[in-house]
Amino acid sequence: MANNKSAIKRIQIAERNRLRNKSYKSAVKTLMKRYLTAIAAHSASPTEESLEEVQKRMSAAYSKIDKAVKQGVLHPNNGARKKAQLSKVLKKHQPSPVAGTTVATVDAPTAAEVTSES
Repeated sequence: MANNKSAIKRIQIAERNRLRNKSYKSAVKTLMKRYLTAIAAHSASPTEESLEEVQKRMSAAYSKIDKAVKQGVLHPNNGARKKAQLSKVLKKHQPSPVAGTTVATVDAPTAAEVTSES
């Protein structure tokens, strides 16, 4: 039990912050789950509307994670890891390019080519 006024105040502040942190963490988890369900729905039947829904959910989750990091609820590395997990799931469900097709690329001139032209 706290013996002085400042210790009592610190206990109250710690409890207030604990509840705030719990709220942020819960909101982050909820938005991540909503994003994952939107990804699952999009992969089951890919449409433009479902893709927009996925993008909207991803934006909301990223925003909440960034706010939690800014408030000090999550460590910056933890927030970065959560965002990386979300983008990894999206990349996994993106349609892969058809095998055997190549994309034409334009090569930049090398230093030898540039100097020989001058």
